[in-house]
Amino acid sequence: MKFPAPLVKGTLVKRYKRFMADVTLADGTVVTAHCANSGSMLSVNEPGSEVWISPARNPDRKLKWTWELIRVGKTLVGINTSLPNALVAEAIEAGRIPELAGYASLRREVKYGRNSRIDILLEDPKKGVCYVEVKNVTMRRDLSGGPLEFPDGVTSRGAKHLVELADMVDQGHRAVMLYLVQREDGDRFEIAGDIDPAYADGLEEARVKGIEVLCYRCTVTPTEVAVSDPVPIAP
Repeated sequence: MKFPAPLVKGTLVKRYKRFMADVTLADGTVVTAHCANSGSMLSVNEPGSEVWISPARNPDRKLKWTWELIRVGKTLVGINTSLPNALVAEAIEAGRIPELAGYASLRREVKYGRNSRIDILLEDPKKGVCYVEVKNVTMRRDLSGGPLEFPDGVTSRGAKHLVELADMVDQGHRAVMLYLVQREDGDRFEIAGDIDPAYADGLEEARVKGIEVLCYRCTVTPTEVAVSDPVPIAP
């Protein structure tokens, strides 16, 4: 997925009120960008870091910029959580996620379960139905060899999604939990059970019930973010 307009480089001043970030541009101007990430952003919100922001396409929008990327060490990290569903859909249609290939149709944001929407619904007359929930992964607390991790905060909503995916398996459908890593470093993925033990337990229960778990990483540049290759999942 290419960014529709060139990103602008800046320096992060601070992130605040969850959805706002002040960024200093090259000419010294400080702008406020929309932060499309409701998580804690642990490990990817250090003031003084290089960041890239995109201009708003809607001229009437209050915040004229959106925070897209941050440099952590030598790695660019995509922090915009509005992108992963589209990135995964694009990758499925391009055949870059073999485990999800071969379905006749793909739909996004389809109502299901208990007043929820599934991120991606795959359907095929022969293969049946596959429910795919996508979670954005940005956290890596230890850059010297530590794993990529999710979640970066307690996520009751994420736990609810696991229960609803398990319900789909009980009904005879396929269900997949896909963690999308918007960064290129790290050699394995783990659940951060110390941050959210309930989520870790919920995922283990879901796996026992038949939910499949996948993790894929992205290549991230100031011009494009794209799904690239699978990441091993720690047991």
